[in-house]
Amino acid sequence: MEKNSFMVFSGTCTKYLAEKICQSLGCPLGQLQITKFSDGEFAVSYEESIRGRDVFLVQSTFPNSDNLMELLLMIDAAKRASARTINAVMPYFGWARQDRKDKPRVSIGAKLIADLLSVAGVNRVITMDLHADQIQGFFDVPVDHLYASGVILPYLQSLKLEDMVIASPDVGGSKRANTYAKYLGCPLVLCNKTRARANVVSSMQIIGDVAGKNVVIVDDMVDTAGTITMAADIMKAAGAKSVRACASHCVMSGPASERVQDSALEEIVFTDSIPYSQRCAKVKQLSVADMFAETIRRVLDNLSISDQYLI
Repeated sequence: MEKNSFMVFSGTCTKYLAEKICQSLGCPLGQLQITKFSDGEFAVSYEESIRGRDVFLVQSTFPNSDNLMELLLMIDAAKRASARTINAVMPYFGWARQDRKDKPRVSIGAKLIADLLSVAGVNRVITMDLHADQIQGFFDVPVDHLYASGVILPYLQSLKLEDMVIASPDVGGSKRANTYAKYLGCPLVLCNKTRARANVVSSMQIIGDVAGKNVVIVDDMVDTAGTITMAADIMKAAGAKSVRACASHCVMSGPASERVQDSALEEIVFTDSIPYSQRCAKVKQLSVADMFAETIRRVLDNLSISDQYLI
């Protein structure tokens, strides 16, 4: 990997993570200017030459719309500035919950975003823990799909919890939770929930035994925290010794921080794919900067990334 053959740039919201990635890579963060107009429009310009370089653009799309548009403009500007390859590093891929037609007359937002990125000129996407694995198939360019388990599992092992049980907050996340349970060699518990509408859970039942157990709820993201806090409270009431949660993406919108603080959860562990500025003593973030930096190294050196995966 030649240091002068590639450059790393960051959008506005993910600069904190891009700086850590650059520190791990031993390279400076590239100079990028984003000019904002009074009506909310903005323009992107690179403040140094990127001609013939492999460019890595670090940007999570949360909050969604502005950061997505920022990334699209960064890709377009890099294409017009004759970058050799344009690689979108998206630790959090927004709009991923819209991955299929689950009822008539709805959009498939994840496919639309994939098309927008491709039309803008991206050559590769590096992302982590997509809400649905099939989203990789929406792209016609290579997608390197990383897993937060690489940093979350070592943390869970460091807790040395006895009588640990892994739980999934819904049936949809059972595959992920089952993988964690197999790796850690502990039982699996499922929650069966029904929703009144988006972000509102009407009822939940536990499938499995949690009495006297240290429960760890595993999910890919926490948005309003309604599901995960309800699951924690029900499990604690069912006799669980302790309840923790871990998730890849710290969306934590609306009343989420207050719900977590007031819930039976002892702690909730996220990666730093999304910045978290609200104060909640129960929230802990683990950095994925080294994991993304190592993936960038391997992409540049044409090496396999699969042996980075714990599971």
